[in-house]
Amino acid sequence: MSRIASALAKRKALITYVTVGYPSVEATLDIVPALAGWGCDMVELGIPFSDPLADGATIQQASHRALLNGVTPEVCLDVASKLRQKTDVPLLFMTYYNPVFSFGLEAFCLGSAEAGIDGLIVPDLPPEEGYALEGLASQSGMDVVYLIAPNSSEERVDLVARRSRGFIYIVTVTGVTGARQQLPAGFEDFVARVRKRTTLPLCVGFGISNADQARWAASLADGVIVGSRIIELLDGHPPAELREFVGGMRNALDSC
Repeated sequence: MSRIASALAKRKALITYVTVGYPSVEATLDIVPALAGWGCDMVELGIPFSDPLADGATIQQASHRALLNGVTPEVCLDVASKLRQKTDVPLLFMTYYNPVFSFGLEAFCLGSAEAGIDGLIVPDLPPEEGYALEGLASQSGMDVVYLIAPNSSEERVDLVARRSRGFIYIVTVTGVTGARQQLPAGFEDFVARVRKRTTLPLCVGFGISNADQARWAASLADGVIVGSRIIELLDGHPPAELREFVGGMRNALDSC
């Protein structure tokens, strides 16, 4: 059983996102093991990119700062390798297709696997065009996770259900990432519709920013993904505040 499958089989998974190199590479190397120790079951490592079309202002700014810090895909591979020595939780790269293509699909997959990466999330790669990356990732023992939005057709749901590996990333809104005060009405029906078409675990992201939202999402799915609020708390806030936030999210999921 893969690390991703094992994590999702144990309990409602708390998945957090950090941008590699934000606010610094050293901070990333410190915070990821801390997140795991505080109750996170997986961590997405964002490879900064200049045109992160699926990300809202918070993660865009984090990516921009990481790029200014000199973070490249090569740096991200090195960071992932060092993190794998510090923690056993599944690590996934979340990136865009341009950096992967520029690096070279085969070289990127081999390098990611050697660094201890368990899965890849590429928001701007549709499954119709993902065969090459899927094949290389599979050969390297990694899952390619696809995203699906509430406005998806039945055909799209079926396609993602067939092609995604590890889990399906369910997006709460037809928009970009970012902490939100309210999540959309009718989302429960959408999750139920996806659930009927797959045996894969379902993880919900985009907009989850407090314990009540996490509890609600976890009551529908198998995991909850939190990104923008983590980024907000990484710079200019005391570490205890981030620890308290993660602990509250963990408790919310455990109550489901």
